[in-house]
Amino acid sequence: MTPTILLLNLSLCFAALTALCLSLNRHHTEVFQSKPSARRILLLRVLGWTGIGLSLTVAGVAEGWNFGPVQWIGTLTGAAVALVLLLSYRPRLIGQACGATIALAVAVSAMLQFA
Repeated sequence: MTPTILLLNLSLCFAALTALCLSLNRHHTEVFQSKPSARRILLLRVLGWTGIGLSLTVAGVAEGWNFGPVQWIGTLTGAAVALVLLLSYRPRLIGQACGATIALAVAVSAMLQFA
């Protein structure tokens, strides 16, 4: 996997897992000090699962469907470890970290588009 594809995939996985994490009452309350509405929970879950599917598609198209899903599992695991560590030690930074990874994913996609 090229470093740019790896960075794109890692940022997509982190953002998707963060959305799924924040769809849980406990984590949402810990990060934002308020309970999420039913509409927000649904939106976060849809965004999370869409991001995971998109990251699998990126890995499969970039590396081929024989090896891409294997590397996708690795990036998904790395993003999950980063999210768990951040949630354990600095939960208030989750929103900012998610925003940064989304911006990174958009920048890397634009870079790949024009390369």
